[in-house]
Amino acid sequence: MKEAWKDVLINTKLSLNVSGKAMLMEQPLVMGILNVTPDSFSDGGNYLSVEAAVEHASQMLADGADIIDIGGCSSRPNAEEISTETELERVIPVIKALKAENPHVVISIDTYRAEVAKQAVLAGAGIINDISAGDIDTDMFETVADLQVPYILTHIKGTPKNMQEQTDYQQFELEVTDKLAKKIHQLKNLGVKDIIIDPGFGFAKNLDQNFVLLRNLPLLQIFELPILVGVSRKSMIYKYLDITPAESLNGSSALHMLALQNGANILRVHDVKEASEVVALFNKYKQTEL
Repeated sequence: MKEAWKDVLINTKLSLNVSGKAMLMEQPLVMGILNVTPDSFSDGGNYLSVEAAVEHASQMLADGADIIDIGGCSSRPNAEEISTETELERVIPVIKALKAENPHVVISIDTYRAEVAKQAVLAGAGIINDISAGDIDTDMFETVADLQVPYILTHIKGTPKNMQEQTDYQQFELEVTDKLAKKIHQLKNLGVKDIIIDPGFGFAKNLDQNFVLLRNLPLLQIFELPILVGVSRKSMIYKYLDITPAESLNGSSALHMLALQNGANILRVHDVKEASEVVALFNKYKQTEL
């Protein structure tokens, strides 16, 4: 079976209904990360003002981003929890301003709170990115079903504050796919039509487990859903290479290409221009095989 994984192709039949418009997966998409937080591991504090955030998002769109993922609460390991009100104060003005400047932009809201997700969608977001898979806020799945927007389902154990203490698995790949399968079943029973799978690199996984996950990414194609990979500047790169997150661009690009070869449909990245170049080269590579 492992030999067959070498020939994984992008599933051109995959698509998302985002705000009434079809987003096709004919080629991999790039999701640009916009953290409006003071404490995110890579770029915390860089885009705290609405003006700085919109300027950065607009540059990412110019560099090739298909989606802008806006987050107001850090999900880094050991991150402290903030109030719902603080999170709303950070993200809603940015969503409104970005939508006003770029009316056709596709915005994802990175939150594990149902109320933040709801208010963000009302403000102009079209996708909900919940790193907790509905475990932190039990109202999340019902909210997604009511809003009828695409939902990014992430594999995680615990919370950002304690997830790195929960890296013990009996059968790693089986446990990851089993939890995702159960969550997908829940969502579909509630009427959620568009689900994106994020295997959760760095979330309750140690360094070696992250690389096992990347190598075995094709296993997730059994769900016949888009697969999102978020490895940009993460510890699986900088800890292994003994560098800083800011020095991790080259490593990120290398892993992005491996992710695409293993079937990723969406890359969630800090460095949009460079990731777009990886996608372009991957597309050219695949075309030469036809």
